[in-house]
Amino acid sequence: MSDILNVEEIFASKVFTLGKMKERLPKNVYKELKRIMDQGGELSLATADVVAKAMKDWAVENGATHFTHWFQPLTGITAEKHDAFVTHPDAEGRMLLEFSGKELIKGEPDASSFPSGGIRATFEARGYTVWDITSPAFLKEDATGVILCIPTAFCSYKGEALDKKTPLLRSMEAVSHQALRIVRLFGDNTAKKVTPSVGAEQEYFLIDRQKYLQRDDLIFTGRTLFGVPGPKGQEMDDHYFGTIRERVGSYMKDLNVELWKLGVTAKTQHNEVAPAQHELAPIYETANIAVDHNQLVMETMKKVAGRHGMTCLLHEKPFEGVNGSGKHDNWSLTTDTGVNMLDPGDTPNANIQFLLVLACIMKAVDTHADLLRQSASDVGNDHRLGADEAPPAIISMFLGEQLEDVVRQLVETGEADHSIQGGKLETGVSTLPDFVKDATDRNRTSPFAFTGNKFEFRMVGSSDSVADPNTTLNAIVAEAFCEAADILEKSDDFEMAVHDLIKEYMTKYRRIIFNGNGYSEEWVAEAERRGLPNIKSMVEASCALTTEKSIRLFEKFGIFTEAELRSREEILYETYTKTINIEAKTMATMARKQILPAVMKCTKTLADTVIAVREAGADASVQAETLIDISAKLAEAKNALVALEEKTAGISAIQGGKEKAFYCKDEVFTAMAALREPVDALETMVDSAAWPIPTYAELIFEV
Repeated sequence: MSDILNVEEIFASKVFTLGKMKERLPKNVYKELKRIMDQGGELSLATADVVAKAMKDWAVENGATHFTHWFQPLTGITAEKHDAFVTHPDAEGRMLLEFSGKELIKGEPDASSFPSGGIRATFEARGYTVWDITSPAFLKEDATGVILCIPTAFCSYKGEALDKKTPLLRSMEAVSHQALRIVRLFGDNTAKKVTPSVGAEQEYFLIDRQKYLQRDDLIFTGRTLFGVPGPKGQEMDDHYFGTIRERVGSYMKDLNVELWKLGVTAKTQHNEVAPAQHELAPIYETANIAVDHNQLVMETMKKVAGRHGMTCLLHEKPFEGVNGSGKHDNWSLTTDTGVNMLDPGDTPNANIQFLLVLACIMKAVDTHADLLRQSASDVGNDHRLGADEAPPAIISMFLGEQLEDVVRQLVETGEADHSIQGGKLETGVSTLPDFVKDATDRNRTSPFAFTGNKFEFRMVGSSDSVADPNTTLNAIVAEAFCEAADILEKSDDFEMAVHDLIKEYMTKYRRIIFNGNGYSEEWVAEAERRGLPNIKSMVEASCALTTEKSIRLFEKFGIFTEAELRSREEILYETYTKTINIEAKTMATMARKQILPAVMKCTKTLADTVIAVREAGADASVQAETLIDISAKLAEAKNALVALEEKTAGISAIQGGKEKAFYCKDEVFTAMAALREPVDALETMVDSAAWPIPTYAELIFEV
């Protein structure tokens, strides 16, 4: 059949892969390019010219007319400025298409309107984009045509990082250098590089676009500011892994095709817990490519949804009363010789290198729990973390029974002479095979869980870039590796020194391990007893960036300067304030112009009904009581609306970014909740035909 999909043929068809480079570039140019990709270095301009021509020829053959330096500013999304390949016509009026090595390597977008957190003045407009040679160029095709996208870093005229890619690349080099010191201690002199591998699972909601366009809150904020859960939500557990609806299945099929063309290894798709919620998971990739690809996943999800008459919601909590969306960040470290440093093997108790790596990660997570929590902070995630749907705001590590038992043995006796094995699982059915089960279960309530040969950081928000959490993970682990290597490289008796260090770290940082129910109130009390921080909001988490230990960490490895950290803290406060301000204004507008007028019309109709029924000589007590109840809630809503508008107006009077953010959290957000309560109550009381916006039942069940 002609419509049979050949995945092998279309995969990475829109990517200038190493294979395409090898085909199109002279051998010496390809060799130099590959060497720099693997080992670092600077591409000569002559070589860059050759690469640029080959890249342009390939792009033009595929219909491209423009190129762009595709970068990730501190807005959390991507940015691009398109330039045509065209040049000045020749003497005969013919148009020539050109693309130089200089244009490939460096661009100069205006940097004045991107967030900088005060790191540069408004009038300082010059910024530079620099080609990330390790992330392949690709083609984006939409209504604007075919655009050659070149992944780049973005920095200011003075060299400050104004993006998320630059610090990530710095952190990858830091953890690689320090991890190599660890593997060298264990006799591996072959590996030249250690790469963080990342797989970012993406949760999302799909709703009908026409209903979406009837709700200003979804349009302007990405979440519903009003709304009552329908009679049925997720309590029957029938949506999770359930049969995928035809309309959604058609969307998923097209989404996969688009992502495969872009080289994104979209592998798993399924219905998530909440109605209208779904998930896509890729195969692991090098961290910076995984970050680039996750941005493409989010962009493509939104684009493809529009083609199907739907809207993709990536907000962490678009609907109250049902699960929100996260993004599980699966992280591991692998040498260029193929060794996963987080693979415990069949006998983890005897795998000394793994135990040292584990001990260092325990130290890193415990020492920098506040920083790790901050890396997963955003405004939307405040609605999700700590509820019975996502990890708690308390950072802890889940190791599972097997590794926790190994840690216990090492701490209590100094030796680990055995490890718990999985054993055989007998199904009890003659036609089903018995099989060897894993040595430990999984824990969905843990924010940082070991899952066999990697850690799954489950706190990240669904709309977030995964650059920040992975930059932080790389940095804190690099520091722990560095400090361990400093000790072990000086030791006279390595075996004794590494044994003692593993026991010391595991004893000191054992408090970070928790294998139980992270949703329980008992854990909150236990975490406090252990001295683990419980940072409940983005605003409270932001200052973790600029503590003395954080500044020392990031400056030590050249990942951030103190100025860059302080600018990012300021951007977080500014982002929170702007987000809450937009939500509050949207809420007030909806209440004043849509909801309250609709309710007033309803009370007018009710009042007329009461009069008519009484004039007819019948009992109008039910109508009158209903009118009184609705009018009371209407008055409550009106008073709350006035209070919210007053609180919102007060934002401008507050001085200082941090002070504004805390004012929005403590005053404006509280006033928003006070308005939502009576409005949501009114939704349950007013005739559904009179309610001016689509309800939850219409939004999440009619897809």
